[in-house]
Amino acid sequence: MAQLVKSWDFTDWETMIVALDKDRIVGFASIMKTDYYPLPDIFPWVSSIFVTEDMRGNRISEKLIDYANEYLKAQNFDRSYIPSEFFGLYEKYGYTYVKDILNYGDELDHLFVKTF
Repeated sequence: MAQLVKSWDFTDWETMIVALDKDRIVGFASIMKTDYYPLPDIFPWVSSIFVTEDMRGNRISEKLIDYANEYLKAQNFDRSYIPSEFFGLYEKYGYTYVKDILNYGDELDHLFVKTF
């Protein structure tokens, strides 16, 4: 992810979103055409969601996801996908489980979708 941001190899509507606390980055998320899965027909992905440990519990991931979805709506998308190893978080933000998916590391993850 660091190399992608450094080189800014995003195309079309792909981008990064950051959450700031004053001048410090405390969270980020990516909006991508592809993710760590051999599923070229599934997009856009809201992925790489991260919040610094000291800022967790402040609903920053929810704000990042909401902002990502507003951005995607403005790009004329009607849904977004989030992959996760876990159940219980993204459902709180309106996502529903679709199916289990195999990533490029041959590990099983869960695919969630939100329609807007």
